[in-house]
Amino acid sequence: MKQNKTIDNQRRILADNIKKLLKSKGKTQTDMAKELGLSETTVSSWLNGGRYPRIDKIQLMADYFGVYRSAITEETNPNSVRETKSTYNYFPRSVSAGLPTVVDPITDEDLSSISIPDAIMGKWAGNRDVYMLRVNGDSMNKVIPNGSLIGVKKTELDNLKNGDIVVYSDGNEYSVKRFYQYDSHLVFRPDSHDIRFTDYVSPIDNNGVQIHGKVVVYIVELD
Repeated sequence: MKQNKTIDNQRRILADNIKKLLKSKGKTQTDMAKELGLSETTVSSWLNGGRYPRIDKIQLMADYFGVYRSAITEETNPNSVRETKSTYNYFPRSVSAGLPTVVDPITDEDLSSISIPDAIMGKWAGNRDVYMLRVNGDSMNKVIPNGSLIGVKKTELDNLKNGDIVVYSDGNEYSVKRFYQYDSHLVFRPDSHDIRFTDYVSPIDNNGVQIHGKVVVYIVELD
């Protein structure tokens, strides 16, 4: 009888810990099952205390949440939490923060991935609509220095506000600038200490101009 109580307690602790970790990551049990290649029935049995996972599955979940195994299996362990990270799509090409630079079209075939601590990404941590790019140039150096990593969220033109920072292209010329819309024109404006950078203006009906998303976060590497 005592052994059964111990097993039930272990299952309860594990279920409670997984639920807390899912909540902190903004995920559901369905999300976790799908992303880890597990059946929903299996995950549900762990969360309702019906079954206890094998050690390899515990490690799989620990890696998923960015914690030590003890954070899943033990009731309290303040030293068990690692720095949590999320993975994002990453295009390993530099996008100009100078004059628009001609580059090959950025396509899904270029996709790589990058892991970034959730503490750095803030409210955008784990957001699947955010992808990462590297910035090259000084036309935005008042806010985004050369070499910064930027998080870009796909955003429709109607949802942009004047002053938002966007990644845009005209043909295969990609750049990062502040966005403004005046009457029938789109204006992409630098925000630089170098006054030689000037506005890039395009008619709103220019089919060659595409806005690839709004910059929602940038990560600066200091010397």
